Amino acid sequence: MEMEKSPWDFWLEEALAKLESLNLLRPIRPIHLSTPQNPVPDDHEEYEVYHQLQPWNRPSVEVSISESFFQRWVQGGDEVVWRDDVPIDTQDNSNQQQLKKLLHFAGNDFLGLSSHPTIAKAVAKAVKEHGMGPRGSPTICGYTNYHRSLESSLADLLKKEECLLCTTGYSANTALMVALGSVAPLLAAGKKPSKEEKIAIFSDVLNHASIVEGIHLAERYGQAQLFVYRHCDMSHLNELLTSCKMKKKVVVTDSLFSMNGDFAPMLELAKLRKKHGFLLVIDDAHGTFVCGETGGGVAEKFNCEKDVDICTGSLSKAAANIGGFIASSKKWKQFLQSKGRSFIFSTTTPVPFIAALNAAVYIARKETWRRRAIQDRMRDFHDLTGIPITSHIISIFVGTEEKAVEASRYMVKSGFYVTPIRPPGVAPGACRLRLTLCAVHTRDDMERLVTALSHCINFKDISSRHSNLSAKL
Repeated sequence: MEMEKSPWDFWLEEALAKLESLNLLRPIRPIHLSTPQNPVPDDHEEYEVYHQLQPWNRPSVEVSISESFFQRWVQGGDEVVWRDDVPIDTQDNSNQQQLKKLLHFAGNDFLGLSSHPTIAKAVAKAVKEHGMGPRGSPTICGYTNYHRSLESSLADLLKKEECLLCTTGYSANTALMVALGSVAPLLAAGKKPSKEEKIAIFSDVLNHASIVEGIHLAERYGQAQLFVYRHCDMSHLNELLTSCKMKKKVVVTDSLFSMNGDFAPMLELAKLRKKHGFLLVIDDAHGTFVCGETGGGVAEKFNCEKDVDICTGSLSKAAANIGGFIASSKKWKQFLQSKGRSFIFSTTTPVPFIAALNAAVYIARKETWRRRAIQDRMRDFHDLTGIPITSHIISIFVGTEEKAVEASRYMVKSGFYVTPIRPPGVAPGACRLRLTLCAVHTRDDMERLVTALSHCINFKDISSRHSNLSAKL
């Protein structure tokens, strides 16, 4: 049964018609690269998957630093990393006996795919056959059958009609926000849009910087007006939506907040969407491939994919690579590739990276044990500390920068790569240790981690991660 159209459907169709009348619709033309074999196997026969933890997984959670630098770090805090007067230590890096191995709990390689041999083989094959591939913007000559295959896989995973690849998750959000703002002048009959004709964008106060920057660009172009609502506060958002007289409303939120580790209230947002008719946009950078039964992200986890109009994300987190995406309807994709400036004016991602991502998407879906392992590690942390957590991102608030640096220094001394999060990443006074759980971490890793944490953190004194700590846009 065909779904009833929303006002945004009509506005988008009108904007597309306007672009077409101005001859400004930009197509993307897939190029099939010359090769003696089909570079993207249709049946994925070349993608070998594994159904349990393998020894080669461990490098994804292990890092090494020189012994001399380790000593400087634990004695002076992590600020020694950035001081210009500290010489770069390269001489003893070749001597494995002088390297200090640390267990990584600070990265975003949530599934542990960075050391997967199948992905390495996909990269090597693409490099051997094509080098880095054609270099150009996607609208000119840089869009290949590799890119098209990846877009199709992502769209299928996220249950959207289409997907648009971007060079980074940052550029995906800025492209989307600017493109949304451009709807206003297109529908303003050739004149500068009035306040009522602009796009009203409602943004959670803790949204990622890329969303914020994109909105500010749209505001600077005179196309949008920003409304900030308190973190995950649906009553405040409802008040702002109700009092706003502008017709074209957009609500944008991180689905999983990267510095707090909490989820956006997806079901409440879905209810407000039905009430107010806004366009719902989520940034699923930290949820895609990790959350949901198939790795479809936070919307799948809360069974509300149909309520999300546009989903952006990053391929540098759980996919362990580089890039970003915008998953949407076919019409939104057509509009975005014509008006998303950071998409249009960026050189496309090289073919070997895209080949790796094609393999990563397939592996992320097939190796379901990785998502289950993350859930197991979350239960371990709760059992060992008594701290309730809801995601694979754990924020332990410590307050001042001095306390955060001191706690981090102790963790490094104990063999764990855990860095302090300080301004501008978080608000002053909201400094913390940010821990990330990976599918490759083991129960033994968690026990050792918690033992070390207990010497520098009083678990009983940790306040809820949903306290009144907030950053300002």
